[in-house]
Amino acid sequence: MPRAKRYWLVKTEPESFSIRDLAASPKQTTCWDGVRNYQARNFLRDDMKLGDEVLFYHSNANPPAVVGTCLVVREAYGDHTAWDKKDHHYDPKASPENPIWQMVDLRLTEIFPHAVSLSELRATKSLATMELLRKGSRLSVQSVRPGEYKMVLAIGRKA
Repeated sequence: MPRAKRYWLVKTEPESFSIRDLAASPKQTTCWDGVRNYQARNFLRDDMKLGDEVLFYHSNANPPAVVGTCLVVREAYGDHTAWDKKDHHYDPKASPENPIWQMVDLRLTEIFPHAVSLSELRATKSLATMELLRKGSRLSVQSVRPGEYKMVLAIGRKA
């Protein structure tokens, strides 16, 4: 039996890598590197699959907001930034033989005409149990329920 599509949210600081940077990337695709939390890494490695849909969230922004969507176009593989001594994501315990950290490739599918701010997400009753809104939730990669994903799409697509 085929696996059901899953939905995710990835966080990025827009001054580091924004949805506009993704739009300007070759084929509007990028590797999602630099994840250095084991639980988030496990989501990338074990759970994210080709065709899964992803909400793109600008954190540490004014205001923080879901700004669009992307698609998983390559499943997990070793994050080469972990073994690059010149990269700020360098991890001396990682190597090509023992990558430790993983990344996936994401391709832009949509930039919302209306960025869905964190306060707007909090004000939407049907999103009350969304992981992003849970107190203390800080993971840069997190699961999103199908209904939550559809609701955020509906809000983001309104002009």
